[in-house]
Order: sequence, then C-alpha cells, then structure tokens
Amino acid sequence: MPSKVTELFFLEHLAPRFGLPVPEHLTADASGSAIRAALERWGGRGLVKSDVLSGKRGKSGAVVEVTDYVEAQKELKRVQGIEVSGHLPRTAYIVQYIPSDIELYTAITYNSHFVGPAITLSLSGGMDIEDVTDDKKITAPIDIYKWLDAYQASDILQKLGCPAKAISLLSRSIVDFVDMFRSTGMKMCEVNPWRIDPGGKPFACDFKAVFDDANFKFRNLGLELPEYPANKTAFEEEMSQWSASSHQGQAHVADLGGDMILPILFGGGASTIVIETLTQNGGSPLFLSDFGGNPTYERMFGTAKRCFEHNLHKATAILILGGKANNTLIDVTFKAIADALSAYVDEHGPISTPVVVGRGGPRLVQGLLTMKETLESLSLPYVIFGPDTPVTQVAEYAAGFAKTCAEMGESK
Repeated sequence: MPSKVTELFFLEHLAPRFGLPVPEHLTADASGSAIRAALERWGGRGLVKSDVLSGKRGKSGAVVEVTDYVEAQKELKRVQGIEVSGHLPRTAYIVQYIPSDIELYTAITYNSHFVGPAITLSLSGGMDIEDVTDDKKITAPIDIYKWLDAYQASDILQKLGCPAKAISLLSRSIVDFVDMFRSTGMKMCEVNPWRIDPGGKPFACDFKAVFDDANFKFRNLGLELPEYPANKTAFEEEMSQWSASSHQGQAHVADLGGDMILPILFGGGASTIVIETLTQNGGSPLFLSDFGGNPTYERMFGTAKRCFEHNLHKATAILILGGKANNTLIDVTFKAIADALSAYVDEHGPISTPVVVGRGGPRLVQGLLTMKETLESLSLPYVIFGPDTPVTQVAEYAAGFAKTCAEMGESK
C-alpha cells in the first residue's frame, strides 16, 4: 500500500538528505523567542501551515501569513485543529516566506504513455495544475538508465520561457529532485511551487509524495513515517473491513474528497497514474482505488456495490479503467460491476451518470458486451475504449468529459 508524506516530513528528512533548497522552518513546539528571532531573519514574514494529509490547505484557512511572533504562536495553535477535506492535522509549523516573481510547478510520476517515469513542469506554479493549459506546461519522459541531467532540465525551462537568471540554479535543483524520486521508492512526488527569490535562488515551498511501501529503496531509507490522526471516512472503514474479509481480490480505497469522477480502477501502479492524470486534468476523483487480484463475481459485486452506495450520488461520471490484465477475468468483473450498478438503480431510482470504460485482458469482448447491454438498459450514456488506448489517454478524456458534464449541469 502507498504511504503519503507532506511538506513537514520533506523539510525535516528528505530535503537535507538530497540537498534540496528549502525555506527555514520551525515546528509548533518552538519557543516564542525562537519564533521572534526567525521572523526577524525572514524580514518579518512567515507562513503558518497545518501538517495534514490533504491538499487545498489555503482554501481551508490552514495556511496563514504572519508578521508578529505573538500572532504566529496563536495561529500555530489554531491551525492544528482545522479539518481539511475531512482530514485532521498532526501538528503545525511555520516556514520562511520567500518573496518571488517566478514560480514553478514540478511533478514526477509513472506514466503509462511513456512506459516509465515522466516529469511535468510549468511556470504557473501555485495554481491548480489542472487549470493550466497545455501550452504552459511540458511533460517529458525520464530515461530510467540516464535519468535527468542539468542540460535537459535547462532545455525544458528555456522552452517554458523561464528567465535566464533562474535557469542554472533551478536546473540543478530539478536534477536533485529527480534523484530523490529515483532513490527513495516514490510512486509520485510534487513541488508546488518552487519560488525563485530576487537573486535567482530557488526554494521548494510545498511538497507532497507517495511512497511504495513494497519498494526496497523505501525500506532502506531507514525513516519512520509520522502517524496522523485517524481520518478514515465511513466509506474507507467499510471498505477496509470488506478488503480484510477475503484474500482473493483486493479492495483498497483512499478517500480524496473530490466531487466529479467515481473511479473503479484496476492495476496497482496504474491506479496511481490514473488518479494523478485525473487530478492534473481537472477530473477531481472522489477516491483512489485498486481492485485487481482476480476477484470472484461475489467479491467484485460487493466492492462495486459499496463504492456506488457511498459515492454515486456525488459523482459527475463513472470511470471503469485498468491496463491489460494477465489473470483477472474481465467478463467476471464487468458482470459484477454492471449488476451492482443495476442494483443501485433498482433501489434508488433512475440515474443519468455517464460512464467511461477502458480495459484489456482475458475474455474482454464478453465483458464489454455485458457492460454495454447493462448501460443501454439503464439508458446511461457511455464511451468504451479498447486495450490499445493508454490508460492516461482514457483518464484525460474522462476528466474533460466530467468537467463538461459538470459545467452543463451548472448552466441548467
């Protein structure tokens, strides 16, 4: 299972180890005199942040600018109690404010289109990356044998129109950023934003990452991940119990607090790629899921039924997607999902939620025919992609489709 980490863990453990430039910080237990001295060094400006496993902290009031050490101490106590998208903070901390006219977004994840890791950069850092148009960001594959050098990084920055004074130092920091990714067993990591100070020095000012617990590089780090307050939703609790009830067919979910796409996903690492693609393209997935392991009909029916009961009323679209399976029988899983969807309609009444489907593997044709017949009997709009279409391309389509549906619903 993946393990998430936040900016505070990055500041304390990862940035020093890999030589990444970051703002100074103090934790919530710092003394008033230490905070006052820090604010004086920082030119009188700091940011108090909650250490929470969720994005959108700023919109929830969990990131606050402070200029006075008394105010800072009050805010450090206050933001520790703010719930962000259903998640409670572990603690709070204060970081140095970095003045900047230049911001950069960077993210690394595994990309099935490139069949390997890829890096995305944009000079529209700090914004929701899904709102950034394609002409303002570049996604480039990373060679797993050579990885990334400063020349390649600077070339991408030049293409984005990065000011010349920032390119040299920023390129070297991006190389170190990639080195951290490959050395630690990460599945994805993101800095948003890098802020470049007036002298051209970059600072990684916010961070999140997901580790693969099964990767030996992660286990060899020797780092103990922090424990966060119990934040499981009723959906996560029920799915956790359901997953533990059988060893055949995994049923892993993690609530993401989205409001558009209900994802029924298969394929381990591919699931993470799909969620990242949906997020980057504005699809706002409700949860992360991984339902592989060749589940029986009963197992998959129960899994899908629980997903629909807890989430379908919130969804703008349903995405049923996975790579090409080796052992999972597509006709069995699709029959179970289709029957669970029919059962939901029988109990709750007609729905109009569109469905996007993409899959490959044993007995695919039988599975697609079953799904098609069910969707048509329920009068649901649908789009089906074959096994030759990359899952990232299907996810991009689904995100755009869901956004259009949401906009049409708001305009009525």
